[in-house]
Amino acid sequence: MATRQSEVVERVGRNFNALTDWIDARFPMTKLIKEHATEYYASKNFNVWYGFGVLATVVLVMQIVTGIFLTMNYKPASADAFASVEYIMRDVEWGWLIRYLHSTGASAFFIVVYLHMFRGLLYGSYKKPRELVWLIGMVIYLCLMGEAFFGYLLPWGNMSYWGAQVIVSLFGAVPVIGEGIAEWLRGDFYISDITLNRFFAFHVIAVPLMLVLLVAVHIMALHEVGSNNPDGIEIKEHKDANGKPIDGVAFHPYHTSKDLVIILVFFIIFAAVVFFAPEMGGYFLEHANFEPANSLVTPEHIAPVWYFTPFYSILKAVPDKLLGVVLMGSSVMLPVFLPWLDRCRVKSIRYRSGVYKFALFAFAVSFIVLGYIGLQPPTPEYTLMARLFASVYFAFFLLMPFYTANEKTKPVPTRVTK
Repeated sequence: MATRQSEVVERVGRNFNALTDWIDARFPMTKLIKEHATEYYASKNFNVWYGFGVLATVVLVMQIVTGIFLTMNYKPASADAFASVEYIMRDVEWGWLIRYLHSTGASAFFIVVYLHMFRGLLYGSYKKPRELVWLIGMVIYLCLMGEAFFGYLLPWGNMSYWGAQVIVSLFGAVPVIGEGIAEWLRGDFYISDITLNRFFAFHVIAVPLMLVLLVAVHIMALHEVGSNNPDGIEIKEHKDANGKPIDGVAFHPYHTSKDLVIILVFFIIFAAVVFFAPEMGGYFLEHANFEPANSLVTPEHIAPVWYFTPFYSILKAVPDKLLGVVLMGSSVMLPVFLPWLDRCRVKSIRYRSGVYKFALFAFAVSFIVLGYIGLQPPTPEYTLMARLFASVYFAFFLLMPFYTANEKTKPVPTRVTK
C-alpha cells in the first residue's frame, strides 16, 4: 500500500515537473518566481509598516473583482443608475455584500495607501536609489484619486451629483483652458447622462488598466533596487560567499508568511466594518447619497469623501478660487519632489534629528486635522484653523531643504538591527 502511494506521488511529481518545464520553455514562470519571491532577498528586520504595500495590492484585487460583479447589474444611465444600485442592494443575491465590500474597500484602499506613503516618510523610502520607485508610486496615487473621483458619481445619489459638480467646476478656474477642460470632463455643459457614461468608462476600464500596469512596474522597479528597511541600510552592500545579502532573507516563505498574518488581521477588521458599520456614520457612504440625484435640491453641506477632505480644506481656506485651486493642486503634487527636497543623507527616522521628527509629526497632525475640517460646514473658526494647518502642511515640504541640510543625526549601524 505504502509502495503504491509513493509511486503515485512520484508520478504526480514527474508530471508536475514536466508541466513546469513545458511552461518555462514558453514563458519565464520559474524565473519570475525566483526573481520576485523565492530568490528575492529582503531585509530581516521588516516591521508591520512594511505590510501595507501588500495590503494595497490585496485591496486592489478585491476592488477589481467586486467591481466586475457590480457592473453585471449596474446601468450607467441617469434615469436608471440610482435604481440599479437599489436593485443590487435589495434584489440581487448577495448584492448588498458586494456593494458594501466595494464601497468599504474604497476607503480601506486610501487608508492603506496613506499609511504606506507615511512609512516612506518614516524610513526615507524615497531616497537614492529608490527615487523612481517613489515617483511611480505617486503616479499610482494620482490614478487612484482619479479612480475614486470617477467612481464617486456612479451611484447617482444627490451628494455624488453635487460633489462631482463642484469638483469639475474647479477646473473652470484655470485661465484660458479651464472651461474647455471642465466641458471635456462633463462631455456636456452640465453634469448629465453623458458625464455618467464617460465617468463609468474611466472608472471601469481606463484607470483600472493603468493601475494594474503601474503596480506591476512599481513592484519590478522595487525589486530591481531592493526594498528599504527600518534602519535605512542597503543590505546588498554586505554579501556572503554565495552572493546573498547577509542581513537578508528570501521573501518567500519568510516574509510571505508574515504578510499572510497581516492580511488576516486586516480582513478581520475589514469584515467587522462591512457587517456592522458599512456607512461608518456617513463617512464611507454619505447620507445624502441615499437620495437620487436632483439638480434642483442642493445638499445642506457639500463635501467630498473623507480621503479628499485634507485637500478640500486647503481649497476652502483660500478666498480666491484660482489661488485655492492652485494651492490644492500643489498640496497633492508636493510629495512628488520629496527625493530632492530632503537633503539629509540618513534615511531612517531612527537616526534622524529631533527637528525632522517634530516636522513629520506636525505634518501628520496637520493632514488629519485638515481632513476633519473638510468634513465640517464652513465657519470662521474652521476657516482660520484650515489656514493655520495648511501653512504647517506646506511648511513641511517647502522648508525641508533648509531644516534637513545640516541635521545632527545619530550614527547609522553598518548592519541591520532588530
